Amino acid sequence: MKKISDSTIRRMSKYIRSLEQLIEKGVEAVSSDTLAEMDGITAAQVRKDFSFFGAFGKRGFGYNTKTLKKQIENILGLYRTWNVAIVGAGNIGRALTDYAEFKKQGFIIRLIMDKDPAKIGKNIHGLTIEDFNKVNELVKREQIDIAIIAVPADSAQTVADRLVNAGIKAILNFAPRSLKVPSDVAVKYENMAVEMEALSYFLSNRK
Repeated sequence: MKKISDSTIRRMSKYIRSLEQLIEKGVEAVSSDTLAEMDGITAAQVRKDFSFFGAFGKRGFGYNTKTLKKQIENILGLYRTWNVAIVGAGNIGRALTDYAEFKKQGFIIRLIMDKDPAKIGKNIHGLTIEDFNKVNELVKREQIDIAIIAVPADSAQTVADRLVNAGIKAILNFAPRSLKVPSDVAVKYENMAVEMEALSYFLSNRK
């Protein structure tokens, strides 16, 4: 598999959302210039991103919006569903179980786990909170593909280790710390504090 940068993959995700807006408006064809304007980049960058994955559209005619959206969804693996587990039934974990965009894109929350006896057995949006001590059994039972870590920072590495041991190869980490995992395990980070700090830098350096 050829190496594609994270920034390119993120832009592909943005293109899907831009195309959804166009399709909702009844737009059947779009140019790289229009996509670039919608996503705040250059048309050359749009064409370069697409070039990594083959030929798209027709020169002089642009791209069919529905066809391009489907092609990008296939590139991102959205032609199938993925089973997801959440570790941590706190505020973030609870909110994620009710995030409609996950299901819309084929990410199905099958499992939520916690180690707190006071939470285990309770119901959240149709899911029963399971005991994280049974992670190996539960991951296998629910055929989990992706795990989301939503626990305090001091517990995140231990949780990651156990998920990897259970066979998980893809992790989204909401805990504010870096994780050490084997080279064949993919980890992505969702840290709102880091994003806020980036905005703080922008505001502080506007001049």
